[in-house]
Amino acid sequence: MFKLFTKKNTISKIEEKQLDMSNIPKHIAIIMDGNGRWAKERNMPRTYGHKAGVETIREIVKECSELGVKYLTLYAFSTENWARPKEEVDTLMKLLVQYLRNEFEELNKNNVVINSIGDISKLPKVCHEELNKAYEKTKNNTGLTLNLALNYGGRVEIVNSVKEIAKLVEENKIKVDDIDEKMIEKYLYTSGMPDPDIIIRPSGEQRLSNFLLWQCAYSEFWYSDVKWPDFTKQNLVEAIFDYQNRDRRFGKVK
Repeated sequence: MFKLFTKKNTISKIEEKQLDMSNIPKHIAIIMDGNGRWAKERNMPRTYGHKAGVETIREIVKECSELGVKYLTLYAFSTENWARPKEEVDTLMKLLVQYLRNEFEELNKNNVVINSIGDISKLPKVCHEELNKAYEKTKNNTGLTLNLALNYGGRVEIVNSVKEIAKLVEENKIKVDDIDEKMIEKYLYTSGMPDPDIIIRPSGEQRLSNFLLWQCAYSEFWYSDVKWPDFTKQNLVEAIFDYQNRDRRFGKVK
């Protein structure tokens, strides 16, 4: 039932922990936080931190794929991030395109579906073209689904879902009494996906920042002081180990 999770060469205390491979979270969501502060600590511009954060994405995606995680959702760019300096926003968009182009072959080879959630139509044309192309070429893969949350906002997502349902009522296709949780979920960006089992936020902050507000109703939360560029697969293992040792009751009594 239990498999010892170890790595080559070095074995840390975290890696010595035994993961129950039959209880790996189906859906892990991560708020990738701390890039800017990480760069500032090194007297470098914030953009330097974002570039370093891309390397972490590569490692964590690979680890989740190897562990058998079905969905990994990464909070990459929120609806509020447009208020950041133009240079920083432009860098983030360029890094997105570079990541998709540089990593596509490897991700596709490893059976990963490259998906996005959020209103990507508001992104620069080259960004949503690369995202659409990556999805079309990987949508039939059967491994990890990588959700990149881009121009994503939890409140906007819920509002859009309500608007879609209101149209159905207005067109007399459904009645108000037909509206339930499943119908609302049908019109969310994550339609058809399980809610995140665990939401991870590195960098020491402890808030959701408008991320997966509907979906997180019974998610476990795991925080770390480690900033995203320094977040490793060992930190991921620690989070999963902690998740596996929690008592999830979903409002019920055992």
